[in-house]
Amino acid sequence: MRPSRRPITAFALAAALTAPLTACGDNATPQLAAAGDGKLAVVATTTQVADFARNIGGDKVTVTQILKPNIDPHEYEPTPADITAIGAAKVVVKSGLGLEKWLDETISAAGFKGTTVDASTGVKIRQGNGDEEQQDGDPHIWHNPRNAKIMVQNIGKAFAAADPADAAAYEKNLADYSAKLDKLDADIQAKIDKLPPDGRKLVTNHDAFGYYIDRYQLEFIGSIIPSFDTSAELSAKDIDDIVAKIKKTGTKAVLSESSLPPKTAEAIARQAGVQVVAGEDALYGDTLGPQGSAGDTYLKMEEHNTDVIVRALGG
Repeated sequence: MRPSRRPITAFALAAALTAPLTACGDNATPQLAAAGDGKLAVVATTTQVADFARNIGGDKVTVTQILKPNIDPHEYEPTPADITAIGAAKVVVKSGLGLEKWLDETISAAGFKGTTVDASTGVKIRQGNGDEEQQDGDPHIWHNPRNAKIMVQNIGKAFAAADPADAAAYEKNLADYSAKLDKLDADIQAKIDKLPPDGRKLVTNHDAFGYYIDRYQLEFIGSIIPSFDTSAELSAKDIDDIVAKIKKTGTKAVLSESSLPPKTAEAIARQAGVQVVAGEDALYGDTLGPQGSAGDTYLKMEEHNTDVIVRALGG
């Protein structure tokens, strides 16, 4: 079961409304301070959509990013600073599909009157199994660059509508970034093609790479946490089952994720007699990496993930 969330209290709202803008955290402070410079004030929830917003907005927007790298978006608790940032914004960009279950309440508390952009609009969604954690479908849509193209199109359209004077700039940025996404897609495919057909078996921390697996025709053996959501509980039977699948299928590695503790992945890999990929080589699943890391932008994240997967599976 998903642990219950604390509601946004009246105290938190009052604190947000009286707090100075400089209390908004590392990502938010410079952007909010510049909110009066004529640029479009944007709040983006996840690391991925914040990166998209910066690329499409360019120098015409200021982007306040709520989630920091390696913070699990599934169970995030909004802060007074988040409420302040949203209240000052003209556009809020979310990834969607229930990933930010805390957002609607936060927007309401902030009194936000601008435009909310659901970046997932128009993406073909992988369906879940009906459990609470999966009822909205798989939210990890960005792991297919073709989905990322749809996401940035949604963002570009919203920016142009909110700021018509700079629509041409958004259109150019969108075209440039879309070309980079096309190249990324082709590069990933070329690298995956180097893997032997019978060696394309993937085991990860949780079920975050389904869109990537579908796009590049890998075989999903299973995940340590059997859910799209990292808050799902892990049973002893789940562990036994995934170990048995690894042994039966000849899977070569267990790939840990940067935002999740690697201990369970390491234990399962030992029990199954295969290597575990962790540390600096861990996959970026739910978030981008911190600045200066191999996954500090969307493009770098997907390149890193692909290189790690290909090395681990013997390409």
